[in-house]
Amino acid sequence: MTTVVITQPMLFPWPGFFEQLALADIYVYLDDAQFSKGSFTNRVQVKVGDQTKWMTIPLAGGGTYKPIMDLDATAGDWRATHQLLLKQSLATASHAQDAIDILDRAYEQDKLCDTLIRSIELSADYIGIGTSRKITHSSELNIVGSSWKRVLDIVLGVGGTRYLTGHGAARYMDHEAFEANGVSVEYMDYSLTPWPQDGGAFTPYVSILDLIGRTGRDANQFLKPRTVHWREFLAKQTP
Repeated sequence: MTTVVITQPMLFPWPGFFEQLALADIYVYLDDAQFSKGSFTNRVQVKVGDQTKWMTIPLAGGGTYKPIMDLDATAGDWRATHQLLLKQSLATASHAQDAIDILDRAYEQDKLCDTLIRSIELSADYIGIGTSRKITHSSELNIVGSSWKRVLDIVLGVGGTRYLTGHGAARYMDHEAFEANGVSVEYMDYSLTPWPQDGGAFTPYVSILDLIGRTGRDANQFLKPRTVHWREFLAKQTP
């Protein structure tokens, strides 16, 4: 069975994403998808004391109507702002410098899309997950279409037999169509495993850099990837 994961490039995503990434045999960056304002493409939350704050890369022209691979960041000094925010967030963390170094290395890229991808790959390399997965980009596959049909065609195009997805796909997926084409569909069952944090209630919905900064190379011990078949997942969503 060949497991395919397809997601848009994102800025240092939350640890649940890396549980999904850890299960992928083939990972496809959906880099030609149109940017959606308010998404996690160019922003992520960090925890500062008992608050969460957004770490956002400002986009030239607001990113309107552009595919992610064509996005440009503004010329402002947002890199330094992000580094300062991360230092504040991880002020007491034992491995803060590791997280800061990953941030700085990701931000060496010229193109914004490369920065987003680098933020994921550097974090995954540090944690030690998904090192054997094959990586490709949707813009390189020459597969047109939209919605679930394009997702299915991409999975088939890269030789996948299992498609692993996040919860949002339940709104538009034709699960039977996948099965008719020999592709099983499973949803993530995120573990939400707590790790040590400073101040206030624990939240898992922050950047992977929080987990790295606070637990170092032990970060993968807090990732417990598991999935659920689509029928079971949908049954749990029904009131």
